[in-house]
Amino acid sequence: MKITFHGAAKTVTGSQHIIDVNGHRIMLDCGLFQGKRKEAFELNRQGSCDAKSVDVLVLSHAHIDHSGNIPCLVKNGFSGDIYSTSATRDLCSVMLMDSAYIQEKDVIYVNKKRKKQGKNLFEPLYTKEDVATAMQNFIGISYNRQHEILPGVKLTLVDAGHMLGSTHVILDINDKDSGRQQRLVFSGDIGREGIPIIRDPTLVTEGTDILIMESTYGNRSHPPYPESENELERIINETYSRNGVLLIPAFAVGRTQQIVYALHKLHDQKKIPHLPIYVDSPLATNTTEIFRMHPECYDAEMREFLLNDNHSDPFGFGTLTFTKNVEESKKLNTLNKPAVIISASGMMEGGRILHHLRNRISDPRNTILVTGWQAPNTLGRRVVNKEPVVRIFGDEFQLKAHVEVITGFSGHADRDELLEWAGAMQNKPEHTFIVHGEEESSQVLAESLQAKLGFSNIARPDMHQSYEL
Repeated sequence: MKITFHGAAKTVTGSQHIIDVNGHRIMLDCGLFQGKRKEAFELNRQGSCDAKSVDVLVLSHAHIDHSGNIPCLVKNGFSGDIYSTSATRDLCSVMLMDSAYIQEKDVIYVNKKRKKQGKNLFEPLYTKEDVATAMQNFIGISYNRQHEILPGVKLTLVDAGHMLGSTHVILDINDKDSGRQQRLVFSGDIGREGIPIIRDPTLVTEGTDILIMESTYGNRSHPPYPESENELERIINETYSRNGVLLIPAFAVGRTQQIVYALHKLHDQKKIPHLPIYVDSPLATNTTEIFRMHPECYDAEMREFLLNDNHSDPFGFGTLTFTKNVEESKKLNTLNKPAVIISASGMMEGGRILHHLRNRISDPRNTILVTGWQAPNTLGRRVVNKEPVVRIFGDEFQLKAHVEVITGFSGHADRDELLEWAGAMQNKPEHTFIVHGEEESSQVLAESLQAKLGFSNIARPDMHQSYEL
């Protein structure tokens, strides 16, 4: 067996791992690289392997850094099955279309400049037509149901508790080269206990021979979730008292629904003022509909809430409005009274949030609330660092709005939760590969797994590095 790491290697983007076994090739995730525009553009165009050589793809969840390169893979000749949960498949149907729309719009913008400079014009990485073609390869399967996906390779997906439909991937492999029956577990992104809406992560208590494990927050701790709801309550009330607007840049899938649900509870409990709340993101609106379609992923708290809630809808209440079009979005820029605006993108690199920031970032009455990890070289990271001047749409703006950060809404397990998840394994892995974490995070987690849990043979792969097992 050979494992090659083509993404999320000492970084948190572009998740993509290849397993060669028994003459077949399995891909785990096929994510887009995100970050510096030029570097990401080149990485995504290069491709990591011969697409035609891949026999099957297993997708852990729908976030674009795990799924966003699937249309390109199919466009380049991949014709195999793509296995995921049904919820992940449904989310990909809208998220990949949104990604294609962004690819097409970005190329139009870049080509205007290149044409003036007499340079060759670019084509989008993929189009909406490419997405429609790729969606035909998806096969949705349920949690905890074993499927033979290749001769001698059986797949089981278990709930990772990270977002709707997310999974840990378990491959039970009859390795003909070694003559051994081996288990490989790919953690995907590991969620947190006690986060509303979805179930807690499943512990793989029986253990594994080979572990590929994420390390996003391998060196940090989150506050307990209830503290985050209390902080949200405080921030809303303080912004309201200044007659300001609260801007929440939020990932359209998972984070937006989490925050809407928290606001719903605070509204019902009369802990926040009666003020208008807007979700201004077409993708968030579409994915919220998919959340409504998959109650099989809900946890006990959510089911109880639905039984006792007069609205019967965790993502809808009296003061909440989902904007329907660009005109409604533009009207939000003229609001002169307290309000909450939730808008994508979560790292402030594109989308409607940029228009809201441009209009409100220099007003000290307003607040920008960051609820997720911000990649280096993004506007989100600059805002979190409270740089006095930031650039939006090429123009400079003074950062005078209040900046607040709440990490408790994160869908990623922190250091202690990662160790608890790994420590539940009765049979420790013979080989452990740490992925999906920046240098310090992955290093700290690797050291902790060895010192606290007695794991051995721990590697932190470099980009395109291969291991023969």
